[in-house]
Amino acid sequence: MADLPELWNKLSSTDSQSLLKKHCTQEVYDKLKDKKTSNGGTLADCIRSGSQNPESGVGVYASCPEGYTVFADLLNPVILDYHKISELKHPECDFGDMANLGFGDLDPSGEMIVSTRVRVGRSHAKYGFPPTLNKEQRVEMQNITKAALEGLTGELKGTYYPLEGMTKETQKQLTDDHFLFNDSDRFLKAAGGYDDWPAGRGIFFNDNKTFLVWVNEEDHIRIISMQKGGDLSAVYKRLVAGIKELEKKLEFARLPQLGYLTFCPSNLGTTLRASVHIKIPKVAAMPEFKEICDKHNLQARGIHGEHTESVGGVYDISNKRRMGLSEIEAIQEMRRGVEEIIKLEKSA
Repeated sequence: MADLPELWNKLSSTDSQSLLKKHCTQEVYDKLKDKKTSNGGTLADCIRSGSQNPESGVGVYASCPEGYTVFADLLNPVILDYHKISELKHPECDFGDMANLGFGDLDPSGEMIVSTRVRVGRSHAKYGFPPTLNKEQRVEMQNITKAALEGLTGELKGTYYPLEGMTKETQKQLTDDHFLFNDSDRFLKAAGGYDDWPAGRGIFFNDNKTFLVWVNEEDHIRIISMQKGGDLSAVYKRLVAGIKELEKKLEFARLPQLGYLTFCPSNLGTTLRASVHIKIPKVAAMPEFKEICDKHNLQARGIHGEHTESVGGVYDISNKRRMGLSEIEAIQEMRRGVEEIIKLEKSA
C-alpha cells in the first residue's frame, strides 16, 4: 500500500480538479502529515483514494470519526466547499411531528411517481471507518448491528443475511430485488472500503421488503425505507421509526457542527437522501431542467444512480442539501420541489 510521501507526490503531479487537490495545499500537508488519531488513522488514509484517482470529484475520506477533528484543516474546507455553506453549523436532529407532517402521497393518481425512497447513513461511535478497521472489528460491528436489527418488531421485523457464506440462491434473489451491494466502486476500493470483503457485511430487510439496512458497505450502517408509488409520508415515518428503535441499542457518531458522521465528507449533517423515481419526459426535455432542479435544491440522476442516463423519461429526483438544515426541513424541501416538478409536467 502506497505510503504518504508517495501519495502526496502523485497528487502534486496531477492536474486533478478534485476538492482534495484544491484544499490539500503544501501548508496543510506539512501541518497534518505526522498526525494520527487514537486508532492509528493517518493523512494517508484520508487522501489515498483521491491521490490514486485524480478524476475524483471529492477525493477525500475520513479515517474514522475522530479524523474529522484531527484532520480538520483538510476536511473542513472540503466540507464547506462541497456542501456550499459558509460556516460549519448544523442544527440538532429534528424529524418533525410524525402525527402532523403536513404531507402524504405526492402522486395519489399513481401516474408519475414509480417509487419513493428515503435513506440515512450512520456510524458506530466507537469504531473507525474502513481504513482503520481490522477483520475482527468488522465482524464485531456486524454482530452488534445484527443483534439490534433482530430486535425490531411489527412492520420493521425482518431477517439479516450476511454476505459471507451467502448461498447462490439468496444472492440471485437479492440481486434481482436490487438489494445486494457489491465491491465494484474503484474510488471506494482505493480508500480501503472493501478491505476483508465480504467479512462483516450483510443486508437486513423486513418481511414486506420496505425497510432495508446495509451493514458495512461504505458506511457502518445505511438505513433505507422505500416502497412503490409516491407516499412520502409512509416512507419517511417508517424510516424514522427504524432509526429511533436502533438508537435505543446503538450509539451513533455525531459532532455538533457537522451532524452525523460518515466515511465520506459529502454525506454529513442529516445524511438524509429522499428520492422519487418519477416519469417527467416533458420537464426533462426542457432546456432549463437543471435550473429548475437547482432552484429547488434538487438533484436529478438516471434511475441507476449518479452519472447514468434516464430510462423512458424516468428520473431519480432527490434533495441536494444534507447539511445546515434539519431532517424534516430536508424532507420538506424535497417534497416542495417534487410537487413543483409534477405541476410543470402536467401543464407542459
